[in-house]
Amino acid sequence: MVAWMAGLLYLPRLLVYHAMAPTGSNRSETFKVMERRLLRGIMMPAMIATWGFGLVLAGTPGLVDWRMGWIWAKLALVAALSTFHWALARWCGAFSANSNTHSPRFFRIINELPTLAMIGIVLLVVVKPF
Repeated sequence: MVAWMAGLLYLPRLLVYHAMAPTGSNRSETFKVMERRLLRGIMMPAMIATWGFGLVLAGTPGLVDWRMGWIWAKLALVAALSTFHWALARWCGAFSANSNTHSPRFFRIINELPTLAMIGIVLLVVVKPF
């Protein structure tokens, strides 16, 4: 989970810098390699492991009270992070094809989304407000 979150926080920052690099430049090509390695080599295996271990925990009898609302809110945030992961993969693909249409400002804004989700997840798990 930590490796996945690190990637979700770092990859949008790489996309900010990539959006500022001229298309076809050495910097742009370096960012393509960095993004691909981060996404495929670290983030994808980490997301799969996070989901796998999460499903094992969810399937362990008596570990989760499924009548509580906080667990459903947490799962919704994890699903949102998964959707964000796939959006990042799509944006990396656009950069790879030299067809990015988003500005550095766009990537700076979306860079904050995983932080907000992470704060929400931690609060839900620790406080269990409902």
